[in-house]
Amino acid sequence: MAIEGTPGAGLTKEQLAEEVTHLATPDLLKTPFGEFEFFDGVPKTESVQSIFDALDLLRGIDAFLTAVPGASLVAMRTGLRTAGVDSPDKIGYTDPRANSGSIFLTPNTETTYGTTFLDLKAWGPTVIEAPPQSLCVVDDFWFRYVADMGIAGPDKGAGGKYLFLPPGYDGERPEGYYTYDSPTYANWVVLRTLGGVPAMKETRIYPLSEAGSPRENTFLNIAPVLQNTVHANDFTFFEEIAQLVSEEPPTALDPERAGTLASIGLAHGTPFHPDAHRRAILDDAARIGAAISRALVYKPRDPDAFFWEGSSWKNAFVGGSYEFLRGGALNLDARTQFHYFATVITPAMAHAQVGSGSAYAYTAEDADGHALDGSATYSLRIPADPPAKNFWAIDLYDTQTRSLLQSTPYPALASLSGTVQAEDDGSYVLWFSPTAPEGKEANWIPTIPGKSWFPILRLYGPLEPWFDKTWQLPELVKEA
Repeated sequence: MAIEGTPGAGLTKEQLAEEVTHLATPDLLKTPFGEFEFFDGVPKTESVQSIFDALDLLRGIDAFLTAVPGASLVAMRTGLRTAGVDSPDKIGYTDPRANSGSIFLTPNTETTYGTTFLDLKAWGPTVIEAPPQSLCVVDDFWFRYVADMGIAGPDKGAGGKYLFLPPGYDGERPEGYYTYDSPTYANWVVLRTLGGVPAMKETRIYPLSEAGSPRENTFLNIAPVLQNTVHANDFTFFEEIAQLVSEEPPTALDPERAGTLASIGLAHGTPFHPDAHRRAILDDAARIGAAISRALVYKPRDPDAFFWEGSSWKNAFVGGSYEFLRGGALNLDARTQFHYFATVITPAMAHAQVGSGSAYAYTAEDADGHALDGSATYSLRIPADPPAKNFWAIDLYDTQTRSLLQSTPYPALASLSGTVQAEDDGSYVLWFSPTAPEGKEANWIPTIPGKSWFPILRLYGPLEPWFDKTWQLPELVKEA
């Protein structure tokens, strides 16, 4: 049975007219992209191209910020190939450790690294035999976490066999392996071993089809080989992403991000050849995207990016999530912030535990909020009892390349060295300047006049005072 109700009073004609003003677009709209003209809401012909140029610019900027993780690994693979690491059975390593000669995103100078890329399209299912007492990570080609191997992995540091399967694999899954499905064919492998280079060379990588008689691996010392592994900040960035999109299956990326890329011509199975007009727009988009990324890294507006209230020291993993999730939503700024200046995605980095793993803090400004100037002299006091079970270290980086500052092969100081001198109260005063202050050589890292820089503090085996914030870093002080 239907029941008739009484309608509300509705709006007056005057109120309805006022509502329409909020729905309408004026005939002349002034925007950051220029003036757009309309006839009663319909774009005039002479404005249509400008409107779509604005759309392409916005989509290009969004694509840059979205695709920084993928571009980072495309550039990493390209750089490693120039150093001879061009096959999964070739493993590059840094002996004795990373130095400032090449362009890498914020490596440390305390660790011997090993690295290569899996090619699951060419090799199919691939085995990695992780060496004992190692810290190894596999990330997919969009820089998403796939697996930990070694101490943080299921073998718990005993060593083990790991099997990586390509996208869409539906074949045999033999026993005796820790098995992982990857959404991409290319996968980045990072190896760190507590036993140094000899332990690194215990690593084995081979196709599953060769499990009965694995091939030998080739180990290449890439430390002295100059290479660039950092993505571009101009139109070339989108050409790097085009490689990734063309090589990987459409299912490698979620429809939302795939749609953002497709809107500017980056779609699987479609050649990326924008005309000169769109190329110029995308070049602007990349440069603006890079500018935004630098603001997120060096001057973030998110309060959660800072370790302590009123401090400039920042956290690389904002929110402590390796997936950059916060409150059930993807923290877009945090993802761009991390990937623009750092590498390696693993829960072990994002969720450091008391006494294990490592913790990081960085800043790019002094106590007055000014960018650090390589021509000036700065001091930093490391308070007594640094909360590190193993040791602490500070490395300096170039603000342009986000790579080790090329003022010296190893622009770093570490408590493990035994040469850093403590003050009477147990604190350490470190110095940063083009030339060493008299008598401070042991606690000094050289800088480069005319070039900015930023430090990263690493605590290896962070202790409770770090987590409860009872131990805090002061600001860098510019000396008169």
